[in-house]
Amino acid sequence: MSPSATAQILPERWPAVGELVQVRSRRWLVDEVVQPRTSGESALVRLACADDDAQGQLLDVFWDYELDRRILKDEGWRDLAVKGFDPPRQFAAFLHTLRWNCVTATDPNLFQSPFRAGIKIDAYQMEPLRKALRLPRVNLFIADDTGLGKTIEAGLIARELLLRKKAKTIVVSAPPSVLEQWKGELEDRFGLVFEILDRAYLARMRRERGFGVNPWRTHSRFLVSHNLLVDPTYADPLREWLGPLLPGSLLILDEAHHAAPASGGRYGIETKFTRALRDLAGRFEHRLFLSATPHNGHSNSFSTLLELLDPYRFTRGVKVRGKKALDEVMVRRLKEDIRAVQGGFPKRNVVRQVIEGLPDGAPELVLSRFLDEYREAREQRLAGTSRRAQAAAGLLVVGLQQRLLSSIEAFARSLKVHRATVQRQWEKGLEAASGSTELSGADLQLLTTAPDSDDERADWSDEELEAAETRQIEAATAAAEAGTSRDAAAEAMWRAEERLLDHMEEIAGRFRHVPDVKAQRLIDWIRENLCPDCRRSDNQMGRPRSGTTVACSSSPRIARGPSGI
Repeated sequence: MSPSATAQILPERWPAVGELVQVRSRRWLVDEVVQPRTSGESALVRLACADDDAQGQLLDVFWDYELDRRILKDEGWRDLAVKGFDPPRQFAAFLHTLRWNCVTATDPNLFQSPFRAGIKIDAYQMEPLRKALRLPRVNLFIADDTGLGKTIEAGLIARELLLRKKAKTIVVSAPPSVLEQWKGELEDRFGLVFEILDRAYLARMRRERGFGVNPWRTHSRFLVSHNLLVDPTYADPLREWLGPLLPGSLLILDEAHHAAPASGGRYGIETKFTRALRDLAGRFEHRLFLSATPHNGHSNSFSTLLELLDPYRFTRGVKVRGKKALDEVMVRRLKEDIRAVQGGFPKRNVVRQVIEGLPDGAPELVLSRFLDEYREAREQRLAGTSRRAQAAAGLLVVGLQQRLLSSIEAFARSLKVHRATVQRQWEKGLEAASGSTELSGADLQLLTTAPDSDDERADWSDEELEAAETRQIEAATAAAEAGTSRDAAAEAMWRAEERLLDHMEEIAGRFRHVPDVKAQRLIDWIRENLCPDCRRSDNQMGRPRSGTTVACSSSPRIARGPSGI
């Protein structure tokens, strides 16, 4: 740039107090001008920044030595209100927009997250957000009824804390069956991207960033299964990441009632999940518990759960007294309450459907009678064994009964495994195996209960679940047969049991692929109540005609062979 061009841009005078100048690529307000002591020197100008990102910042400069100095005159102040004022409605919208964008962490009465989420706002869903913002630390228990939107309420609180810079990292712990649902809800409705931390994610991070990487340090928002918080492979790196207390961290615990002790003793028998959560929850600055069933009937168990949420207000073993203390940290509404205030929730009527009038030869009834006889014969043969073997045998029969109540197909699969295992064990003669077949309740859990949403086995494929059931049936059968005698009387009883197993296996094999009575009654109910115009056909879906039975005696005995079926 030529000297003449520079002279045209740079001002020839010093600025006056109150003028707006530009120095070092920023706009400044002149606060003071100090005249030089001798001629030929530059004046000292004291400035205050007028830009938004550094408003009020002070700066002292020697005016003549600043290369980009300018005195700003045409800032448009003279044109203000030349065209008149905005209409009150338009100006109010502009003012409210500014206020919403300027909400600070010190004002709990102004919400931002409901207006930055893709949801339909219901008034009752604002109450948890209001309570959370009034707490110094968000230690809140949302115990709303099923279907009231606890996930939405938790998402509103998490989004609000992020907007207010009170939360930076979020960990959501939920049953494995709902992790994908949580991920989709938080991303679609609130724009929050979460990573599901599981074996696949851990392997991918180790492959991309090295084996020694802490997976919890690779992202700021995670979804993790309840069961993995007990596993040291995932819990130990989490403790290292959190430290004694991680500022700006939020823990959202879905189905929080699983963390409460199940017994009603003074302190309750804590599970592994309870102990793991006791160690981890205190390392988060904010805690948010969600459960539709917060109380299991034991006051000490409930106080332990509240202690995990807020150890300063509650103590395990001390009964929670006073509604005021509980209201400060808990939000509890039922559908009946919301329906009475604003409506919107249909009333649910549960009508029991009784299946009766079945012929004595129905396959379900015949198999039930055979299974009862098999239980009696088995108890007689195992009467002289250990209590552990008798308990395993009883548990196995209970499992077979539940399979039969589920479906003939499920019963046929389990019976086939049991039949092969018990025959193999009898032929081997495992008198010396009694000390090697100790089983716990957890080892036989699949025999009596199906995996619920809190069990990672709920996400297993049918093949994986069937393989696990097979292993448990084989283990229970081996435990029951261990130590049994092999004399002539025991062999005679075993042969009677074998004939019963043959009868049951033959009947189950014939009817395992035919819809059972429950399925038939359900189809009939759907046709009668949901699609009455549908044409009824007894032969649809391979269904047997009405009145089809198994030709057998109403009171089958062990002496009857396959010819009696």
